Amino acid sequence: MQDELINEATDDNWEKLVEKEPLPVVAMFYLTTCPHCKAIEPYFREYAEEFGSSCKFVRIDAEQNSWTSERYGVEGTPTFVFLCGGTVTLGLAGVSHPSVLKGHIENLVKDGAKCAAKITKLKYDISLYE
Repeated sequence: MQDELINEATDDNWEKLVEKEPLPVVAMFYLTTCPHCKAIEPYFREYAEEFGSSCKFVRIDAEQNSWTSERYGVEGTPTFVFLCGGTVTLGLAGVSHPSVLKGHIENLVKDGAKCAAKITKLKYDISLYE
């Protein structure tokens, strides 16, 4: 699902869509066969409409993108990962109630600017030999 509210991430575009995004990011790891994922999806979409100007919403199929799923320790779905400046600030596995998800999104939006200001970016050209 690629639309104006929620971006569909893959192993190939995760870095661009999530890690290098200046806005805070809410990422949903899902499976196409997961009934709980399907149940929470309408709320995820609703929150993307409500908070989309303050943070980015991304979803990623955990089964089709195993490299990213393993990297973030996803063991079940749905799993939500909240990131700021490419750094994980919170992970939630198996969110059972939409209000829990919404509360964490509100906190991410509220604290997003402070969070981003406190992140020190790693230099990817690190060398042991200077």
